[in-house]
Amino acid sequence: MAFAKQFIQRLALALTIAGSVAVVPMLTQAQGLPGLTIFSGVERENQLGFRLDRNGVPAQRDRYHLRIPSDKMNLAVNQFTISYPEYFSGSFDADEIEVRVAGESIALDEVIWDEENQVIEIYPLEPVPAGTRVVLVLSNVRNPRTGGTYYFNALVRSPGDVPLSRYVGTWIITIGRE
Repeated sequence: MAFAKQFIQRLALALTIAGSVAVVPMLTQAQGLPGLTIFSGVERENQLGFRLDRNGVPAQRDRYHLRIPSDKMNLAVNQFTISYPEYFSGSFDADEIEVRVAGESIALDEVIWDEENQVIEIYPLEPVPAGTRVVLVLSNVRNPRTGGTYYFNALVRSPGDVPLSRYVGTWIITIGRE
């Protein structure tokens, strides 16, 4: 009887440890992708994936990897625009922004951070082909001092378009969730 009780206790301990180890990888990925978002106001198909290298710690430097999947890139693109809310008090470094297409960084003609209008405009040297996966990498970002949830919108413009940008989705980024 004592043997059975000891066996069950050891089994329970082993399962607890195994369960904890299995949960750790899920927790480390918490500040990336849209994750579970309830009542965001953004439809699930419009939520874009992202990753923050340094987990969105307030008032710290970070690197944002903002993904646009290939199915959202149904036309060639010659301008990417990121709009962000007025209450985002962080800062960006226009010299440290890159566009990665299929994992490779491409040449940029110009990057403009319009702080007054809360937009970042990115102009590739050559149009990005339709149907490609794109990651906009914003390095040397200073996160806001206070935490919060920020909606960054992705807009694109295609060559030959009437000068209107098309909405492709929203990155819902949380700063200060530790």
